[in-house]
Amino acid sequence: MDMSKVFTLKEIEAHNSLKSLWVIFNGRVYDITEFVKDHPGGDDLLLQYAGQDITEVMYDKDYHEHSEASYEILQDYMIGKIEESNMQSRQFKGQRASLHRKRIGLLEKEIEYKTFKNQDFYPSLTDPQVDVKTHQFLDLNKPLVPQMLTKQFTRAHYLEQVHKPRYLNRPADFFGHPILEPFSKTYWWIVPLVWLPYVAYNLMRSIESSQGNALVTAKLFLVGIFIWTFLEYFLHRFLFHYDDRMPESQYMFLLHFVLHGFHHYLPMDRLRLVVPPALFVVLAYPWVTLAHTIFPPFVAYGIVGGGIFGYICYDMTHYYVHHAKVIPFHFTEMKKYHLAHHYKDFEAGYGITSKLWDYVFNTVLTY
Repeated sequence: MDMSKVFTLKEIEAHNSLKSLWVIFNGRVYDITEFVKDHPGGDDLLLQYAGQDITEVMYDKDYHEHSEASYEILQDYMIGKIEESNMQSRQFKGQRASLHRKRIGLLEKEIEYKTFKNQDFYPSLTDPQVDVKTHQFLDLNKPLVPQMLTKQFTRAHYLEQVHKPRYLNRPADFFGHPILEPFSKTYWWIVPLVWLPYVAYNLMRSIESSQGNALVTAKLFLVGIFIWTFLEYFLHRFLFHYDDRMPESQYMFLLHFVLHGFHHYLPMDRLRLVVPPALFVVLAYPWVTLAHTIFPPFVAYGIVGGGIFGYICYDMTHYYVHHAKVIPFHFTEMKKYHLAHHYKDFEAGYGITSKLWDYVFNTVLTY
């Protein structure tokens, strides 16, 4: 057993015959060539998974149950580990890794899994009638929120379906109510129109509170932007993607759907790509209050101004990477990165404006 050796996926896939048979289990690499002749299920079964990841198969009791002794035997054949950039489930272990691979497997069946990196990427149109019959989820021809209130799903089914992207050539009907429906739609230009004056107000108050020291305010403004980059990651990962932490409750599924699930369900709906001002007030209020509680006024105003400006950049970037032909510098990569979050692996790649905190917390999405 030599855990210092690291193998690439390409190297492992090359060992796919009875003469040399390697497999991956929980991110570790095993050379089971010598074990093939002793496998109770025969060598044909092992050959079927030669050079591949067998974690899901090993944990699937309905397909092929394994005893505790089989796991102990497997450890004798460990020869190293897989290169981290090749590990789609690098942050998961055991049955959780198996669940993750199942979810990725569902996305792999979609054509967008292979085309999202194309410069001219555009998803294929969804047929609502076929979709609802096939997947037993929501009818895209009807208001979505009322359906979430009346339909019954298991958490596993809800999470699988809400993260399987669909596409309509029109805005979806969200509430189905003539008064409520307009409030669910937000044009991208509303964000800077509403929030840039608030940024200017905070900077002005910071300068006034610091007795005209604009340099101090500028530094605090940059601190606020930096703090926002963390909040962007934190909120996206732990609030918007609280997926498996949800209780088995239809109301919790509805809350998840309204906050972020809808965006993964219909990621190209251009009128629901930025945060409605009313919702952002609810999300921002605790953080603004906290800043004014722990910092003196000139510090709080400067940091809040920078934080809100960071949010504006975030929402504009989010819309930009979904619906524009982006400029090569930085945004080309972030467009691929964010679309990979939708079409390849929704349990990684939480950064929108940058990958900074994904690197810090080991959730970088590779493709």
